[in-house]
Amino acid sequence: MSFIEQVRRAEHEHRSLLCVGLDPEPAKFPGAWKNDPGRIFDFCAAIVEATKDLAIAFKPQIAYFAAHRAEDQLERLIAHIHRSAPAVPVILDAKRGDIGSTAEQYAREAFERYRADALTLSPFMGFDSIEPYLRHEGKGLILLCRTSNAGGSDVQAQRLANGDFVYEHIARLAQGPWNRSGQLALVVGATFPAEIERVRELAPTLPLLIPGIGAQGGDARATVRAGWRPEAPIIVNSSRAVLYASAGDDFADAARQVAIATRDELNAARS
Repeated sequence: MSFIEQVRRAEHEHRSLLCVGLDPEPAKFPGAWKNDPGRIFDFCAAIVEATKDLAIAFKPQIAYFAAHRAEDQLERLIAHIHRSAPAVPVILDAKRGDIGSTAEQYAREAFERYRADALTLSPFMGFDSIEPYLRHEGKGLILLCRTSNAGGSDVQAQRLANGDFVYEHIARLAQGPWNRSGQLALVVGATFPAEIERVRELAPTLPLLIPGIGAQGGDARATVRAGWRPEAPIIVNSSRAVLYASAGDDFADAARQVAIATRDELNAARS
């Protein structure tokens, strides 16, 4: 099953647009686990078990694992998700961007070592930085387009000679000539709902990965109304608000309650 087919199935089966971001920070772990990077797998697996029937995707951020020499725990975690929540795709958030043989190795890392279903990529080195990933059949490639950080405007909101913003040009390429696998998607931040709507106009069939709700302040209702269409899914990410809903032993139950509330808020906006 391809990544986009997985997303559509999870959206339908779980009645959800919510992606749970897995950004483990040992300094925020509960109780005796606090400041113990050896508990990264245990913490994330508990979050997965608490939210696996509520999620359209899980999105581990590779830096939070690599910074603690926990890549082996990331491998275990993704394998655990595939066993415990086989209907939920895994997006490896790594934002890779390079060409040639280096891109080939990054693709092998994501899809063969970690066995992710999709990978975030930077498109700013052009199509030959995307092409090696297309060789992995059915895998999702999620291109940075209009990101949620304020500094994204330094490049993404600059005008090209034809009048397009840079982010608009990326959306056109992803919807059109670059989408040779049919598995491209775009990252558009929830902090820019007008830009979400514009990207949706230019890329009417592509899934959108939308970070920025919850701790970053994006509005869930505005996000859904701008980006969701019945024929084009959105994957709305929340990380810190879910992961760190409680610093106590009830952290997994608290994470579930926040995930339920967020899922329901997103669903309400669809109607």
